[in-house]
Amino acid sequence: MSTNPEPLVIRSLDFLGGQASADGWRPEPTLPEIAFGGRSNVGKSSLLNRLIHRKKFARVSNTPGRTREINFFKVNESFILVDLPGYGYARISKEKRAEWRPLIEGYLRRSVQLRGIVQLLDIRHNPTADDRAMLDFLGEIGVPTIVVVTKIDKLTAAQRGKRIHEIVRDLALDAEQVIAFSAVSGEGRDDLGEAVESLLAQPSWKEPVP
Repeated sequence: MSTNPEPLVIRSLDFLGGQASADGWRPEPTLPEIAFGGRSNVGKSSLLNRLIHRKKFARVSNTPGRTREINFFKVNESFILVDLPGYGYARISKEKRAEWRPLIEGYLRRSVQLRGIVQLLDIRHNPTADDRAMLDFLGEIGVPTIVVVTKIDKLTAAQRGKRIHEIVRDLALDAEQVIAFSAVSGEGRDDLGEAVESLLAQPSWKEPVP
């Protein structure tokens, strides 16, 4: 049994506010930022609750697509956790979904302190056109990306391995950038914590390395 301390221990967490439009308010970019993105029903709120060890950190809603702003949280007075709006939820109006794209893409393009993004996929379902478009966009702009497959507790160990292999193959991912995660059991929490710490240790991807 490993005796290594848990990575990404959260000592303090403060909600800073939400950005509602591409040119709207956002915190001053003074601290490193890690963004979390994915489809509306991918389990992002549950993942963040497990990662941060705060049951009510991200409100788990029975109505996916409820989060309509980019929400900013200061963690340990040392970095900003950025919760992006979920995309692709069919019951949200086309007008609202059309507003989210420039909001999300504008944030990702302009954030000079962004160290990377954690992109979530539901292990039970094939990546959607929205998932593929998001990953293509992240590749286009060059932001470091960790892919987390969620809800692995819904499948057997054999099914998990098969699905992860299929996702890696179909999306042409590097297997080392993919983390299997269960918000129910906590499996993958420390791997994700280590990945976030590694991203935070890197210089901003928008700035040349000295």
